[in-house]
Amino acid sequence: MIDDHRQRILQAASRVYAQHGWRGATTRRIAEEAGVNEVTLFRHFGSKDALLDAAIVGQASDDATQLPAEPARPEAELYEWANAQHETISCKRAMIRQLMSDAADRPDAAACAGHGPNLALVMLREYVVQLRRHGWISATNSIRPAEVRAAATMLMGAIFADAMNRDLIPDMFPQPKDETMRAYVRIFLRGLGALQEPSRKTPRTDRRASTSTSTIPE
Repeated sequence: MIDDHRQRILQAASRVYAQHGWRGATTRRIAEEAGVNEVTLFRHFGSKDALLDAAIVGQASDDATQLPAEPARPEAELYEWANAQHETISCKRAMIRQLMSDAADRPDAAACAGHGPNLALVMLREYVVQLRRHGWISATNSIRPAEVRAAATMLMGAIFADAMNRDLIPDMFPQPKDETMRAYVRIFLRGLGALQEPSRKTPRTDRRASTSTSTIPE
């Protein structure tokens, strides 16, 4: 019952915060939304700030959708991953907007707005390393580390912007979401010079080549 109350309060706090922001998310509103009294709320969390911090961090720390360690179908894998990232951000869109709005007053909490996208960005960069390691990017490709980082940032930025703004600026995103995700992924892979089929080199041989001819960091 204790855990049930705690989870119910955290979920209620997330919903109230997404609707009313930090100042408007009063303990009274949260308690009413959770179906508990304020005494129960303070017994579990001690203060409004502690409660909202726990609710926001919990929302931001959901497990990220993973990319495979060994790429087998890059376009399909990235498309599935991009769709999942879009869905996750879309579901948290109201909270993220509030966090960005509260950035000046609550910078620590507002930093959570980028927590999930930043984790996804790190994952995407590592996937590019694996594309190179497993022959999907030629060993002779001279793509630079800064270009890899820029390409990954552009893809993640496009997904984030689409998820956050598709409802507000529909004219900017006229195509169906799935079609747009496919286009983002294809442009990303094309920019990296990814191959339609992996080279015949084994991962071990390819890894040796990467240390001598490629500037993609491993």
